[in-house]
Amino acid sequence: MGGVSPEAIESVQQLADTWRAVVLDRGTGDVADPPGMAIRWADSKFPFWNCITFTDRGCGRALLDERFAQATDYMRRRSQPGLIWLFEELLDPACRKALPQAAERAGLGLSLSGFGMAGDILPIAEPHHPELEFVRVTTEDQLTAYADLNSRAYGMPLEAGRHGLAGSALWKAGMHSYLGLADGVPVSAAATVATGDCLFLALVATAPEAQRKGYGEATVRKALYEGARATGLTRTTLHATLAGAPVYERIGYRKVASIGFYGLKG
Repeated sequence: MGGVSPEAIESVQQLADTWRAVVLDRGTGDVADPPGMAIRWADSKFPFWNCITFTDRGCGRALLDERFAQATDYMRRRSQPGLIWLFEELLDPACRKALPQAAERAGLGLSLSGFGMAGDILPIAEPHHPELEFVRVTTEDQLTAYADLNSRAYGMPLEAGRHGLAGSALWKAGMHSYLGLADGVPVSAAATVATGDCLFLALVATAPEAQRKGYGEATVRKALYEGARATGLTRTTLHATLAGAPVYERIGYRKVASIGFYGLKG
């Protein structure tokens, strides 16, 4: 089933491996790898931690219908909503063309679109921003501020982000999680973690009232700089929304996969 780019396969694997650590950190839900699927479902009020992705390469229409049926059956039995992260490059051309109809038949709606991105761009120069002080997240109060920035940036209730991160050892010690402070107030957030031979960038957010000031990009660069300095890794990956992709391209990332995020209708 050739023809699927190695970078698209890498992007799927980076999600599965990083989210394994995230879900295990929460201590709830499931980490499972049935045929053709990776289930990483914390059953958290933070919906990004409730994830299913498909791993078949060259997936055809009949197999996609089967995977959708398996995934939606699982999702309907969970207490919290989540998303199927569908990497379109893993579908064969005919299946990709028929994807909207397949999702509709399965009772799924496209919640948002994005990209898997990667770059051999590390190390980078130590970043500076004239209005920001960078602080590594090590305390529960800092972690709450990090969670709240993500909730606000993605239009979620504060409770969602706090449920996803509260008490986390991973985000306070296992990752290089940073806040950008403007006049002492947290306005931006980004984190990196070593996943295999890549530095994975995650949960980038800027306060809505502080956008378009370069805060997010500067904080991303800080998380990348510190993560690369600590690990020696030279390659970095991430999964971006459509809105975020141009920021990452300025840093040096390239789009390597198209992702549709599908949730249950109703």
